[in-house]
This record gives sequence, structure tokens and C-alpha cells, in this order.
Amino acid sequence: MSDHHDILERALASGDKDAITSAYREWAANYDADLTGKMDYVAPAIAGGLLMEHLDDPSAEVLDAGCGTGLAGACLHRAGYRLLDGLDYSVDMLEQARAKGIYRSLDQGDLTSRLAIADDRYDAVLCVGTFTCGHVGPQALHELIRITRPGGHICFTVRDRAWAEDDYAREIAAITDAGRWQEIETRTTDYIREEGSQGQVCLYRVA
Repeated sequence: MSDHHDILERALASGDKDAITSAYREWAANYDADLTGKMDYVAPAIAGGLLMEHLDDPSAEVLDAGCGTGLAGACLHRAGYRLLDGLDYSVDMLEQARAKGIYRSLDQGDLTSRLAIADDRYDAVLCVGTFTCGHVGPQALHELIRITRPGGHICFTVRDRAWAEDDYAREIAAITDAGRWQEIETRTTDYIREEGSQGQVCLYRVA
């Protein structure tokens, strides 16, 4: 397992934003090689594939929220999706994403706050690897709904430990009961195979 991954896990456990930012800064250049090569990080491909099963329109405008270096966005780009925007808290990760040349625009943003994005802006939002312990909590789901057009899709992953500790099931049920979205699919899947971790991948249609 990568030393950078261990540093990030400790930073996430502390909940210290400065420590998390520093960990991503140190890891950014080697992030893709470590996660996809050594650690078999499969969540981006699984979530991207699920979204594309239900969003069979390469002209759709999609936000990759918490895009990191662009692993999830790259899955959509390879399938012909070109109207991809990316958003991440880490400037260093955004630099790696920019080098891939797959995004229409890339911006820094904090999913724990209101984003500088208009209501009903996107046909779909993809959010992979962001809902995890010490990072972004379930309240951010409301912001993803706000920026997604009625009838649009939101596909997101949640690490299993975060799912339990932060009670995602309760928040998701409350949003569903309020009529703000409808569930299309939720499944348990591998997350990072090298560490044996799993997560939930969820797809919802905004009302």
C-alpha cells in the first residue's frame, strides 16, 4: 500500500482540512499510478459505467464533483462524453486532471459549502471517492441535487465505513421521502481491491 495513501488516511481520520490538502499535494503526481496500478481502485470505472448505462447521451453536460485527478471523468471521456466539467478542493489534483485534457472546465470548490454553480445546471453529476470518512458528509447530497436539472442523474460512491458512521441511509431516505429524487439503483461493490475495501454506488434521478 502506498505511503501517500497511509498519510491521507491519517489526515482524513483527523478531519483537518489543511492536513488533507497537504496529503493530496504530496500524492498528486503519483496518485493515478498508485491507485489504479498498485491498489486496483475500481470505484471510478464502476460508477462511471453505471451512470452511462442510464445516461446514453454523449452530449449531456456532466459535472465530475470531487474529480481529483480525473479518473472517473476519463471513463466518460473514453466513451465519447465531451461536455465534462470538473470540480475539486485540491488545486494540485486539479493540475493533474487538467493535464489529461478531458474536461471542458476545471474549478476549485468545496462540496461542504454552497458551490458557485447555478441551480439546475447539469444533466448529471458524478461523484466518486468523495463521500468518505473525514472528507465530505451526506449533507452535500443536497447541493448535488440543487445543481442537477429535473430528470437528471446523480451517481455517487460512499465508502462502507462512512456509509455506516455518517448514516447515509438515513439522509438518503429523508431526501427520497421528501420527493426530491427517485432511486434507480444502489449496489455494494469493490472499492479498492488491494485493501479489500467496498462501498455503495448509488444512482438517483432528480425530481
